[in-house]
Amino acid sequence: MEFKELKEFFETHDNYLILTHRNPDGDTMGSGFALWNILRGMGKNANVLNHEPFPARYDFLYEGYSESDFEPQTIVAVDVASQNMLGAGLQQYADKVEVCIDHHISNSMYARNTIVDGDASSATLVLYRFIKEQGIPMTDIIAKCIYTGLATDTGCFKFSNTTPEAHIAAAELMAYDIDFVDVNRRMFDIKSMGRMTVESAVTRDMEYYFGGKCTMICVTRALIRETGVDIAEFDGLASIPLQVQGAVIGVTLREHRDKEGFKLSVRTTEEADASAFCRQFGGGGHVRAAGCEIDGTLEEVKAKVLKAVGEMLGE
Repeated sequence: MEFKELKEFFETHDNYLILTHRNPDGDTMGSGFALWNILRGMGKNANVLNHEPFPARYDFLYEGYSESDFEPQTIVAVDVASQNMLGAGLQQYADKVEVCIDHHISNSMYARNTIVDGDASSATLVLYRFIKEQGIPMTDIIAKCIYTGLATDTGCFKFSNTTPEAHIAAAELMAYDIDFVDVNRRMFDIKSMGRMTVESAVTRDMEYYFGGKCTMICVTRALIRETGVDIAEFDGLASIPLQVQGAVIGVTLREHRDKEGFKLSVRTTEEADASAFCRQFGGGGHVRAAGCEIDGTLEEVKAKVLKAVGEMLGE
């Protein structure tokens, strides 16, 4: 689907449900509420849905938002690479997605129509291109939503997916009244006491394999329960293992709160492909950052992951 066709689609449909992915981050939240504001500006009914309540740390994106009462007709997903990323609470819509707007090279093409660009730094950047190319009115709140997704998915513009286009888009968005200083402080500098406790614990207990080429941290259900940390505050935790000098692949294992198994987040240097690694376990993502889910106990999951790491490193 091209941008012109997307605009025509939005103009000829109504009563939208905008789906975001489980464990929401700044990109899916920014994309969801940017699109909500775009559609509302076109006179359309729209609601944004997530598997769980919207995280409080993103409240500046949905300030003033309230759900409208209407019969859903059109389902759109943003930053959702596969149906299982929707979470159990949204699975009823998994086979009904009309349009998916995404930037993951691993997108499973589950939607009837897909706009995906694996070279885009974020899904919000794809929306930004759409806005510019199709003459959609830009507002301060849309600009804030797009900037938030762009900043968070590039790690405040320091990850390898930070392109010249990302910098140019950020500069143009900064011309709007978005208080980018506040956005970046909220996203990257402010942490709760619980989050600080989690960081301290996982850093203290970090594990090293293959001569330090693989570093691993484990966030168990017990640690989550002990600290009482909101799930949204785990955003960015996966970058810690790769901060170790000499690490090629950083692994973060986070135990599910409501079922057996773990969420695996992988970060790599240019020497390894994170997306290819996670595809072995039914996941995917980007070349330098990807994820998946693995069933089993902590020791079972570790064994599976380390076996795959050893094969990838040739050791």
